[in-house]
Amino acid sequence: MAIATAMGRGGVGIVRVSGPNLKSFIMDFFGQALTPRHAHYLPFHDKNGIALDYGIALYFVAPNAYTGEDVLELQGHGGPAVLRLLLDRCLEVGRPYGMRLANAGEFTLRAFLNDKIDLAQAEAIADLINANSGAAAKAAAASLSGVFSEQINALTEELITLRVLVEATLDFPEEEIDFIEKYEIRPRLLKVLTSLQETVQIARQSSFLNEGLKVVLAGEPNVGKSSLMNALFHRDVAIVTDIPGTTRDAIRDTLDLDGVPITVADTAGLRDTSDQIEQMGIQRSLKEITEADVILDVMDSRNPHSMLATHEDIKNLEDKVVLRVYNKSDLVTPSDSSFKHSDDDHQTKQPRDSISVSAKTGLGLDVLKQAILSACGRTLGEASPWLGRKRHIEAMVIAIEHLEIANEYAQLDDSALDLLAEELRLSHDALGEITGKMTSDDLLGRIFSSFCIGK
Repeated sequence: MAIATAMGRGGVGIVRVSGPNLKSFIMDFFGQALTPRHAHYLPFHDKNGIALDYGIALYFVAPNAYTGEDVLELQGHGGPAVLRLLLDRCLEVGRPYGMRLANAGEFTLRAFLNDKIDLAQAEAIADLINANSGAAAKAAAASLSGVFSEQINALTEELITLRVLVEATLDFPEEEIDFIEKYEIRPRLLKVLTSLQETVQIARQSSFLNEGLKVVLAGEPNVGKSSLMNALFHRDVAIVTDIPGTTRDAIRDTLDLDGVPITVADTAGLRDTSDQIEQMGIQRSLKEITEADVILDVMDSRNPHSMLATHEDIKNLEDKVVLRVYNKSDLVTPSDSSFKHSDDDHQTKQPRDSISVSAKTGLGLDVLKQAILSACGRTLGEASPWLGRKRHIEAMVIAIEHLEIANEYAQLDDSALDLLAEELRLSHDALGEITGKMTSDDLLGRIFSSFCIGK
């Protein structure tokens, strides 16, 4: 049992109780039976018969309840003191039945263990509760409905079919047939592999709704990084002056960009300096750059120079998305610009992954925002079919790796069937980790410990 509503004061507070048989507990608590799935308005008494609160009691009988066990919900007023008294009374009545306080996420864990939901759906409940945007909430709700699980289950069924065919052949080696050719193992395996690669790509894109994207503004001093930061947020987030080295420490804020939480960090300008404090700021800038998902390499359009490309301490950016941003484009004239402008829309024609902007006028900001979204595989207005997590992505990547090895063995005809069977099994196990059909107690502990008490 636990308080199921958030801490603090509210109009309504809920105490939830779950167990294998609550009929006797209900009789002891209320002195009467409750009709399942009916709302009962009645007092909640203490042991002396004094009303602690007046509210609604809802009784759900297993297996038609959230946890798959009997569930009782007491809906009263949302004051911390009255909810604590109500919870203490439940513990007092339930102690002879071995009842106790719930652990974090235990109600949802019991729903999983009783086959009411799978592990991906259980995680979707936490994602729905913690969603920071409407887009994230909709994607989490889709996962909770089972859309993502159905996709994984369909791929798993294909893998099971392949495993059955391969292992059956291993059991009957005397059959003189080209097994791989007869049962079309290669095209079937390739189909599963392709589908899984497409699914992991969607998972990577949707995971940004949950985990967000880290964007860093980098470049020389006085190229307009702080002005660009303020323009993106439509308010003064960073101090702007003409003095080089104004920004000494990283300044962060979060922007909701079409449902994706974008953490933008403005950093100290990169240059050679003897100022000890500025040097410390530059070191922090370098740290921000190494931890970023997307780096905006900001340059002055009038004299573009990329410190990001020449700084000796900046290395290994292969796994980063780097966008070259040419700021102060409003100050560029045709005579001194190295870029050519279109006569009809005045958009700067630039190399790929480059955007011309003006923090002062707002020119190009929409293009920049779309480019940032494109870095995580999204376009404006695009809805995610479901919400993926890093754990799901890691499991699918492992499954893909084993399928790729299996595909190599499948090219060897029937000479490596045992190795092919093992790789298919390992891929199957990896997918099973996503829905919880093959999982460990340690994994369950890590997942459900992140849930709130009462859920």
